[in-house]
Amino acid sequence: MTLALTIGLRFGMRAVAWMMTGELIGVGLVASLSAVGVATILLSQPWLFNSFKLAGGAYLMFIGVQMWRAKGKFALSETSVQNLSQSPFSLASQGFTTAIANPKGWAFFVALLPPFLDAEKNMFSQLSIFVLIILGLEALCLMLYGAGGKTLSHFLNKETHRQTLNRISGGLLAGVGIWLMLS
Repeated sequence: MTLALTIGLRFGMRAVAWMMTGELIGVGLVASLSAVGVATILLSQPWLFNSFKLAGGAYLMFIGVQMWRAKGKFALSETSVQNLSQSPFSLASQGFTTAIANPKGWAFFVALLPPFLDAEKNMFSQLSIFVLIILGLEALCLMLYGAGGKTLSHFLNKETHRQTLNRISGGLLAGVGIWLMLS
């Protein structure tokens, strides 16, 4: 999310589009692999599935608390932003790597899937719809990040605003973790 904003500010919407392409491919892969894994475990080992669900909820709560306690510093310095490559393949690769290397993404999908799957119905159609919805929402969010980067950068220049955003995000993540553990 922060990288898309930074790329949008520095290089414009064309660069964001290339990065979004890689990000969406990565998110689709993560969502699909998570969905297949969750469906397999759900159908064959319900006790293991519940263990993963509890662990995923606890991890999301942990990340939420970490975000809440964060000081509101930028992840990238101005120097590192200037050194970012501008080639379309490089930007798409950065987006893809960001998506698949993010443990929060994996945990989120593993944690999010269970309440929406019905073991009695066709898993392929359920998972296809789920992945398409996720990709649509991800594309919308990435477009908003890229387009709103300039405006949001003025707001996020103050450390207190970054800290407020971290607290809101952290609270939401912790809430999802609690909801998951109780569902």
